Amino acid sequence: MTLPVAPPRTALADIAAAVQPQLESFLEERRDLVEPVGPVFAEATAGLARFVLRGGKRIRPAFAWTGWLAGGGQPDGAVAEAALRACSSLEFVQACALIHDDIIDASLTRRGHPTTHREFAQLHAARGWSGSSEKFGEATAILLGDLALAWADDMFLGAGLEPERYLRAARAWAAMRTEVLGGQLLDIVGEAARDESADAAERVVRFKTAGYTVERPLHVGAALAGASDEAISALRAIGVDLGVAFQLRDDLLGAFGDPAVTGKPSGDDLRSGKHTPMLAHALACGGDAATELRALVGTDLDDAGVERARAALRATGAPSAMQARVEELTARATSALAQAPIADDARPVLARLAAVLVDRSA
Repeated sequence: MTLPVAPPRTALADIAAAVQPQLESFLEERRDLVEPVGPVFAEATAGLARFVLRGGKRIRPAFAWTGWLAGGGQPDGAVAEAALRACSSLEFVQACALIHDDIIDASLTRRGHPTTHREFAQLHAARGWSGSSEKFGEATAILLGDLALAWADDMFLGAGLEPERYLRAARAWAAMRTEVLGGQLLDIVGEAARDESADAAERVVRFKTAGYTVERPLHVGAALAGASDEAISALRAIGVDLGVAFQLRDDLLGAFGDPAVTGKPSGDDLRSGKHTPMLAHALACGGDAATELRALVGTDLDDAGVERARAALRATGAPSAMQARVEELTARATSALAQAPIADDARPVLARLAAVLVDRSA
């Protein structure tokens, strides 16, 4: 198999540009497995392909690739191309998480397009099929999310690296997939149990987002490269700080962000009642603002209701506190990066990724 030639891979845009043909190549190869199942399956998997190929900044493959470089992996050559392909497979883990998360949250849009379950509900309705369009859309999206996770394994393990590299990365790869699903369960249980504690919200952030967004991708890439235990430990600590900072910044955007940046309706997290560390902080402050937030979040808010919820959040000081924590975590990760026992050429790459990660308007 001839792998696509990638451009220089030192900035996020370069890495994303290198990942895209890897994904396209893999999806093309899946046609031999998909088409014999029939046109219905081919049509559904085409929807998954659209979702994956119009993805965001390829943050998870970028951190995995940077872990590869940090662990001493070469930036060019046949082994590097196989490593890039393995790193690119994290986009399918991301696809699984997002597709299922959108069902759980009843989200209508993702990246400026209908969510997968809405897309297939609309298809069902347009064709006049029997039964509930909503149930059909959700069932199809669940299966496509499952398929994305299976394809992540296929792409990772079929990238063409030596068996010993996979053995070194196996535990990190397994932990990443387990943690993201466990974090999602913590999220829905916390919501059902009405757990307003900061502890619960932060545990969700740690395992639902920070682990599979930064920490474990760095771990996977570094392990594939044969990094030392000391290097992996340092990268994981940096990854946790950056991953938490990323989610806290995402929470701020979810409450106050521009839909042109987030790809979601303005104030979507307030309407859904997402229990973020920011909301936990606000509710713990008590007083009239916290009381108003309890009455507003998680309800079918109109634009005026969203503005009232935002005003109540600001009154508690929670948004400022979260922004301060983002800056603190980023500074700590940057300081640790300067001392980490990793390949020197990887330091500026990781520093640039960290800057983009916490500045979501970039």
